[in-house]
Amino acid sequence: MPTPGSLLIRDVDVLTLNDSSDVLLKTNILIVGNRIQTIGQVPPEVQPSEVIDGSDHLAMPGFFNAHTHAAMTFERGWADDLPFDRWLNERIWVAESALTAEDVRWGAYLAAAEMIRGGTVGFCDHYFFMDEVARVVEESGLRATLAWCVFGMGEGTEVGRGLPETVDFVQRWQGAADGRIKTVLGPHSPYACPADFLVTVAARSAELNVGLHLHLAEFRDQLEASLARHGKTPVRYLADLGVLDRPTIAAHCIWITPEDIALLAEKRTHVVQCPNTHMKLGMGVTPVPELLAAGVDVALGTDGPGSNNDLDMLEECRLATLLQKSHHLSPTILPAEDALRLATQGGARAMGFAQSGVIAEGRPADLILLDLRKPHLRPRHNLLSNVVYAAKSPDVSYVIVDGQVLLKDGRLTTLDEERILYEAEKRAFRMVNQDMHIVRAYDLG
Repeated sequence: MPTPGSLLIRDVDVLTLNDSSDVLLKTNILIVGNRIQTIGQVPPEVQPSEVIDGSDHLAMPGFFNAHTHAAMTFERGWADDLPFDRWLNERIWVAESALTAEDVRWGAYLAAAEMIRGGTVGFCDHYFFMDEVARVVEESGLRATLAWCVFGMGEGTEVGRGLPETVDFVQRWQGAADGRIKTVLGPHSPYACPADFLVTVAARSAELNVGLHLHLAEFRDQLEASLARHGKTPVRYLADLGVLDRPTIAAHCIWITPEDIALLAEKRTHVVQCPNTHMKLGMGVTPVPELLAAGVDVALGTDGPGSNNDLDMLEECRLATLLQKSHHLSPTILPAEDALRLATQGGARAMGFAQSGVIAEGRPADLILLDLRKPHLRPRHNLLSNVVYAAKSPDVSYVIVDGQVLLKDGRLTTLDEERILYEAEKRAFRMVNQDMHIVRAYDLG
């Protein structure tokens, strides 16, 4: 009689990313419920309810996208090749003035389909109308850590909610979807939020026992403006306000000093590098090797499709290592395995899913299978190198999250992809073709 809720992946190569960096060849993975029960020889009395033929496939931990704005799929290709101030003022914040809850829902559906197809098992989202995103996460089977972006300067309809309603969202969805959804508070940034508001948000996060997700030290002008206005860097400014005393996911952290790095390590802040966006917007380079050397937890993110323009974590992983090598003029900086751990374990820790990011007995069944029957993935004498430097999103053939198969032999199992493509296309064109208005300005003066 089949063991209920069991899944056997048979004869598969495995990139474990455990402490020993073990690579296993032609082995078995038995999943029971939402956990990996056995790796290796499966007891003969076990009769799995589902079997996947893993031959010519590589199993590895799924990706955790630690900073994105999922519903910005609607703004893909809408704001290219512009400096940051014009990117925000003339395109992004203007387009978001026309944003509705329904837009966010279908933009998030489109993002979920893209992320699953690319091997992402969890994402950390920072946007608006987040109840809609939470519902998409619930249906899709993904994991997510969700923050409703707030500015503290009189939120308008384009963001949907102020802090009290955002707190309600945090309480409403914390631990939902059998624990796959976590919530945090999302003040936009130290340059866009007043100081008293940042203090209030930090206090509320302590009362709610949740963390924060924000943007930090993205551009040189933000560093210069903070020094001129406050006499301190953006990192020191947030620390002095008590914000970094809370568990914080800080996206970007490009324009930071050695003293900032030590402070981020002391506060145990999670830093997220988004290399594709950093290059496309000419932002600079997050000092990842220096952060890691100081003991800072670093993760990778795609940022939103309005700047990236995709949600491809394999691409981010490759760019993360190549960008650091080029910037430091050193081919040994941030080797492939380190980059892959940032894309898996680093994100899992930042998002509060620290048990994920490794294939081991007793761990959550959050893993993906790559089809190795591709010319660019041969020869197979270094599977880890092939993943980081050669693999592409279409190579992902299976995605399993919390024991549930979300992508089966290249087909989405939880989402209606055809309808998503239709609705997203229709609504995106409606949004960008209707009246828009300036809702705020990126102005550091």
